Amino acid sequence: MEKKVTTHITKGILIALVLFVFDLIGGFTRLKFSGSSWYNWVSTILLLVAIIWAVANYGRQLDNNVTFGNLFAFGFKTSAVVACITLIFALLSMFVIFPDTRDLALEQARKQLEERGNMSDETINQALDMTKRMFLPFAIAGVILGTLIIGAIGALIGAAITKKNPQTPFDNKP
Repeated sequence: MEKKVTTHITKGILIALVLFVFDLIGGFTRLKFSGSSWYNWVSTILLLVAIIWAVANYGRQLDNNVTFGNLFAFGFKTSAVVACITLIFALLSMFVIFPDTRDLALEQARKQLEERGNMSDETINQALDMTKRMFLPFAIAGVILGTLIIGAIGALIGAAITKKNPQTPFDNKP
């Protein structure tokens, strides 16, 4: 009986759903908007660990008959699926579930700029006006690039720590 290998698409969807549930919990409890950096780090670590798990699990499913490149490619493809789905969830979250996301983010940015104390009110208003106009492109780029970068790091770590025992065609002697 041949073993079934879970595809990168299936694992990407599963990881994206876990991240989306975590995002919903953070949104409804207002942790996402409180300015606490630990919440963002937890979601980043969750993504990193999930990609490492996906790569290691893929290697085990193939009885470790894989190379570093096979494992990395699987992990990066998985993170690409996660990035696409996360982008859809992020847009859904910003415009439907939590429509006040932009206003809360701008309010938080204003507080941070005022705490620095090295900018005038006019300069802060100009910076926030620019941020308000560019919020959606920044959010899209942040979701895609952030997910892909953390996914690539997770794929590298997962490929490095997974046991590899690749079989070459020359090893199959009759």
